[in-house]
Amino acid sequence: MNKVGAWVLRFLLFLVFGISGYYLIKGIFPSPKAATLGLMSGFLLAGLTLLLERRLKKVPIKNLAGSFIGLILGLIVGHLISDIFSSFLLNYPHLAFPLYGFLYGLCGYLGLLIGYKKAEEVQLSGVKLSSQKVSGNGTAKILDTSVIIDGRIADITETGFVEGPILIPQFVLNELQHIADSSDPIKRTRGKRGLEVLRHIQKQVNIDVRIVDTDFPAVKEVDAKLIELGKEVHGKIFTNDSNLNKVAELQGIEVLNINELANALKPVVLPGEEMNVKILKEGKEMGQGVAYLDDGTMIVVDNGRRQIGRTVDVTVTSVLQTPAGRMIFARLKEEASRERAKEAYYPLDSEF
Repeated sequence: MNKVGAWVLRFLLFLVFGISGYYLIKGIFPSPKAATLGLMSGFLLAGLTLLLERRLKKVPIKNLAGSFIGLILGLIVGHLISDIFSSFLLNYPHLAFPLYGFLYGLCGYLGLLIGYKKAEEVQLSGVKLSSQKVSGNGTAKILDTSVIIDGRIADITETGFVEGPILIPQFVLNELQHIADSSDPIKRTRGKRGLEVLRHIQKQVNIDVRIVDTDFPAVKEVDAKLIELGKEVHGKIFTNDSNLNKVAELQGIEVLNINELANALKPVVLPGEEMNVKILKEGKEMGQGVAYLDDGTMIVVDNGRRQIGRTVDVTVTSVLQTPAGRMIFARLKEEASRERAKEAYYPLDSEF
């Protein structure tokens, strides 16, 4: 609904409430001052209604449904209890109204409160949010925006290694849609790629994909919403965002980081192993050249600067594991061969 339509409805609300209050009080107290008071009371009630509407917008639909069901059940219980004392209250009519009001108010309030709290156990949008885990085999995996745009998650789920339902929060979909509608062509391409990845995951027959409507209106940041959802469903967050990884772990949420998985699956390279690489650029130190494996692993080649643009054979000397990934240090194969030959002919020199 656009803003003009919303303002028209609000005007009609004030008009109906004001006229109703005016004629209601005028019918009870036929005086101009009382009728004016009724008009003002109607406007006040309309304002309170709009305030209540604004508050209710922030309440998740599952909590509203639970509260409504709890209120109805509470009033029914109140009615059943009142029937027990109805014969006694006939002898004391002046006590009937306040006691009935107290009884219905107490039962209705307790029912509303319990229904609101227990709404987490109601299954909505295909996801059962309870005090334990999301229904299904395995722990729920929650996808964040960055890992969807990355795209590797589709290949991982297709292998069958991921167990349990895959949860895609509605607020993540909204963020993806916002990125896809961006005026920036790079962002727009990334957003469309993310939506395509989601469609590919949904088509996989061995994956249980669920769209989650659960939102946290009081929380503004998407990363914070993901952490709150992880706490609520006792699930794990799939991401490649290192900052989200650290914050989630500090709050006790398990994180599955795609980058850490990729590093763990990189082939093991041992010192002395030979490989064929293309030197692409010079390194930071004098005479070094830099090459890369197909998976992006950097190889630093001693005295490889003069070989830039060529494909050469190198021998691995050491491997360094860093938080950003794995780095391989190597030297040209011909130099390593000459060094070994020298050591073979002059074994005593190598000892000193």
